[in-house]
Amino acid sequence: MPLVGTAAGGLLALADLWLEDRVRMPPAWTYSASTASSLLSGVAAAMVGLLGLVVTIGVLVVQMATGTLSPRFMRLWYRDRLQKLVLASFTATFVFSYALLRRVGTGTVPDLGVTIAGIAVTLDLILLLLYLDRFVHTLRPVAVAAAMARAGLRVIGRTERATAESPAVRRPAPTAEPDLRVRSRGSGAIQAVHVHGLLRYATTHDLVCVLRHAVGDFVTQGGVLADVYGPVPPDAARRVRGMVALGPERTLEQDPAFALRIIVDIAIRALSPAVNDPTTATQMLNYVGTMLVALGTLDLTGIGTRTDAGGAVRLLVPTRGWEDYLELGVGEIRQYGAGSRQTCRRLRALLQDLEADVLPANRPAVQRQLAVLDRVVMSSFADLEERRYVLTGDRQGVGGASPPPDGTG
Repeated sequence: MPLVGTAAGGLLALADLWLEDRVRMPPAWTYSASTASSLLSGVAAAMVGLLGLVVTIGVLVVQMATGTLSPRFMRLWYRDRLQKLVLASFTATFVFSYALLRRVGTGTVPDLGVTIAGIAVTLDLILLLLYLDRFVHTLRPVAVAAAMARAGLRVIGRTERATAESPAVRRPAPTAEPDLRVRSRGSGAIQAVHVHGLLRYATTHDLVCVLRHAVGDFVTQGGVLADVYGPVPPDAARRVRGMVALGPERTLEQDPAFALRIIVDIAIRALSPAVNDPTTATQMLNYVGTMLVALGTLDLTGIGTRTDAGGAVRLLVPTRGWEDYLELGVGEIRQYGAGSRQTCRRLRALLQDLEADVLPANRPAVQRQLAVLDRVVMSSFADLEERRYVLTGDRQGVGGASPPPDGTG
């Protein structure tokens, strides 16, 4: 984007120089040569300074993200559209102003260009204020967790639509020797799989394609990406590889577990003895619960099985089940927050809410997590009164409303 801004600034300067002799500005919008030169020089210098400010903020973001948040969050920050727009706008204004300075030196004044430069600086300052507001507000742990939960819920929404197309039960993968093993030509994490493309290709050529890795798994060079059964076309390996995207790290596009991973990372950092901030951990549990409720109300049994119009299995993709998501969401927070009254109480309230909200088939896994939490509390708190207190669920960790006398609510 900054490169696009640089090109746009240069093209806009050429267009302005072409229009200067064709557009006559009102007397109030004309400038002397010295005024125009000073203004354009000042704008160019200011843009360089503002670019340095944005870079400095970027360095601070890196330090903050690696210290208090999750390093995985950095991918989202450097892809922030407002940040790219700010950098592109500053570079465009700098190039535009610098290019017009040569016209001032010829004895004429680009009145239209000087006016445009002033307007551009005003817009740049507005963008800078918006950027600073984004920097201050979106890097709070709660704001990051909320953004991750929204991203994860979007993927879960697509998963919910996909469950309507999937069989109710998981079908076993073929056990015979495959007709083709598709191997990876490079190393990387699986960022996305073109499921519909693979299904269409397998259906067209009467194949069964079995992926060996789930989205988010790391594949080494030469590792098996997929097994293909049936009359394999000559280009099958290339086509299958082309529908599995590898990259240096996981992404959120098809991986709600990665959003959950980032939220959990922030929580366990807050629970470390060096930070000792259980309140942040309980805030993260709010958004962990949001995602787990959405996942727990889905039947994920057969989501990885795709069939053609006739019901024949054409594609098998490894997918996470409910217990996988549940353990990811609560296991490590329970481990690192075992000695925290606040964390244990909030975690219990989360599990109790899940037990009431998820599908009946998913409740036994929640009950097992509650039993594990009971054992952890019993071993971590020796005092009987303290133990009784910690064994009570609290949606605020410590300080929520007490349960009614009959124990409901």
